[in-house]
Amino acid sequence: MSTLTALARAQAVVAGRAQPIATVRHLHVHDHPLVLIPLVMAGEANAPLAAMVGTDPARPRLLTVGQPRNRDERFAFAADLAATLVPYVDSFATDTEDVAVDRGRDVRRRYVDAPQIWVPNPAGVDFLRLFGRSTRFRKTDGDNPVPAAVPLLGRWLTFFANTAEMPGSALLVNAVQALGLHWVTGQSSAEDAQFGVQLAWIEAGAAAAREAENGPVAGPATDPDFDNRVLAPLIERSAPDLPRVLHDLLLPTWDRMWRTLALLRRLPVGERVRLRWDADRDAFTAFAQTLAEGGPPQPRRDGAVAAAARLQRLESAASRYAVQRAFDDPLVLAEYRLSGAAFAGTVTLANPDRVDDSGKRPVLRPRIMVHTGEPVRVEPGASLTSPARPSQKARVISINPAGDGVDVLLELSGGMGRRLVAEPGSVPAVGERLILTTLSEAYRPGGALPEPAETPWTHGGPPVPFADQPDPSDQPDQQEGDVVAAARGDLQEAGAEFVTGTGRVLP
Repeated sequence: MSTLTALARAQAVVAGRAQPIATVRHLHVHDHPLVLIPLVMAGEANAPLAAMVGTDPARPRLLTVGQPRNRDERFAFAADLAATLVPYVDSFATDTEDVAVDRGRDVRRRYVDAPQIWVPNPAGVDFLRLFGRSTRFRKTDGDNPVPAAVPLLGRWLTFFANTAEMPGSALLVNAVQALGLHWVTGQSSAEDAQFGVQLAWIEAGAAAAREAENGPVAGPATDPDFDNRVLAPLIERSAPDLPRVLHDLLLPTWDRMWRTLALLRRLPVGERVRLRWDADRDAFTAFAQTLAEGGPPQPRRDGAVAAAARLQRLESAASRYAVQRAFDDPLVLAEYRLSGAAFAGTVTLANPDRVDDSGKRPVLRPRIMVHTGEPVRVEPGASLTSPARPSQKARVISINPAGDGVDVLLELSGGMGRRLVAEPGSVPAVGERLILTTLSEAYRPGGALPEPAETPWTHGGPPVPFADQPDPSDQPDQQEGDVVAAARGDLQEAGAEFVTGTGRVLP
């Protein structure tokens, strides 16, 4: 927990109401999202009990499973879910637009919009991931066939669950995380996982949150007391009123989901949210095309190279997402100012026409002086960026004490045009308030990864032919050599000790 978040939690306790920790909305909220509230049977691995799903707040569709242990009823439920989710997803795979690539030398096609699915909490995402894994490999013919829509549903659920792991993605969103990104309550993060309580803190305050603690759960797990008193007897006797009971159980969460969407829409959207949604549309377009071309289902597990590449993408996305949030939101950037990764100051001197002709050709290198009263924890030579001009780099030339603060001399490069005269407004003017930070949105290329066939056999590559393997009898016994070296005093490793055949420890 960061310093400002801890302070906001303390203020929420005193005020009895959730406190904002963002000034803008950091995720895309679709105009026509699909809300999906899954419910599973307790004690059964991935056994769906019900789901409330739809795109209209006034017309939820309830899907139920009378006997979750029955395989046929499970896949009938999956087919019913596919009848709602797949047409919704397919409705976005229509209109396309041209996107310039390779610096305008080529174009590619991308769908103009993408679907967005909302679930109440992270456990809902986990359910969709497991349900997708259990359905995408099912056969539609042969022994124990399933409806044709079931494996297609599984592939889409797996795709959405995978995108939910990507920092900044908004194709599959859980309401608890979305609210926690913008408000903090006066309770712990673990208590915030109860969706109804968290929303009550934001909408009405602590008193309403205490009342919501006894309300219906948001799934996917049911309340044990409800299971014992109500659910188990209904399932045992196949009671016809089971759908009505489950409808009444899920309806409060359904209403809360749409109130959450309305609450988030009232926040001004961050400038860089559009860039992340563009990346989501790219991912949706690529996967839809894979399905259209008859591509195979996602593998049960990634190979070594694919897993490393995925981890690399996740790390890069997490770093980029953190920078984008800070550049969009001064309240988020304040965290970096506290840690010394950013500071604010006023431009006191500016030389926008300075040209550096010490190299092979002259280049435009304006210099500015920034005075700040905040601690500056960077060294000369460090590269800084301003959120107001993210494409421009500022290299620290010197840092000198001045009055009640310090003067930081900076040399600028980039973002000023291609001529030896800076474009108007591209160089900060005297008197301008400026925030400078070590954060950067610049592209960071990933490391080179080998082809799967070039990895060792332990990582999925080809096994070493037996004839090429060294004969163990030709290799010296390393343990015996180390014991002898230790006895002679030749082994220099600190703390090394070896045990002889008689159990005696040699230092």
